Amino acid sequence: MLKQLQKEYMYYLRITRGLANNTIKSYMTDLDEYIVFLEKNYDIKLPNDITKQHIRNFLLRLKRKEEASSSIARKISAIRSFHRFLLQEKEVDENVALGIHLPKKEKKLPTVLSIKEIDALMTAADGDQPLEQRNRAMLELLYGSGLRVSELLNLTLPDLHINTGFIDVIGKGDKERIVPLGEESAYAIKRYLEDGRKALKKHNDPALFINQRGNKLSRVGLFKIIKKLTKKAGIVKDISPHTLRHSFASHLLENGVDLRFVQELLGHEDVSTTQIYTHINKTQLKDVYDRYHPRSGNKEE
Repeated sequence: MLKQLQKEYMYYLRITRGLANNTIKSYMTDLDEYIVFLEKNYDIKLPNDITKQHIRNFLLRLKRKEEASSSIARKISAIRSFHRFLLQEKEVDENVALGIHLPKKEKKLPTVLSIKEIDALMTAADGDQPLEQRNRAMLELLYGSGLRVSELLNLTLPDLHINTGFIDVIGKGDKERIVPLGEESAYAIKRYLEDGRKALKKHNDPALFINQRGNKLSRVGLFKIIKKLTKKAGIVKDISPHTLRHSFASHLLENGVDLRFVQELLGHEDVSTTQIYTHINKTQLKDVYDRYHPRSGNKEE
């Protein structure tokens, strides 16, 4: 009976809701697991025999298997949708999936580079060629000012105020903010403007960072540059341009900078977005504690 209703539900998803085949396939795979669990463990044949506790027991089983919260959330969505369909078709007297909540989404901590790795990356980018000068200036800005990829690539010459040590940045929602410019960044930009950019310039594109053809550098181009320099620097972490922004924030907090100040620098609307970097630092502190404290129980022999 349940398998037949699952087939009818599949037709409903395809014809009435017009979902894509891959989406329907995903729903069916998750429901297969759910229905097999009900039949095998509780000998359930009719949908009205399913209770809320059966669903909870299925979720407990998933947790015992240590499935990712994203996978559990997807299966819960499939189950809730199936039970709504059963009620809609009058196959059940009530929707027992009501009140079954999605698990909290796991917060994945962003990758952060150590100071040593930052230095290695900067050294890998260093050189006297125009593209090398451009790459060093980009890295210094990403790490020195914590810019987003789009903020970096959208910088134009009028946005620079090198002598006063600031740059104008257009962030998310077209909100403008003023960001401090560090000495290393200012030096790298000056060097690039006086030498490298002049050699790359083919026409009057106002973009600060341009490619070999004299056009504004693309996101894809920037990602390729970072990957290449990461390999050259001997860094084994999987990093992106955004990793330098994460490192900027984390290193400021490590050195005692107030969270609200870091929020302002990053251009975050809500301080809760910035707080993820405090979790990184707590994790690092725990690692250090486990390694060195005599009572940690995790010391290396």
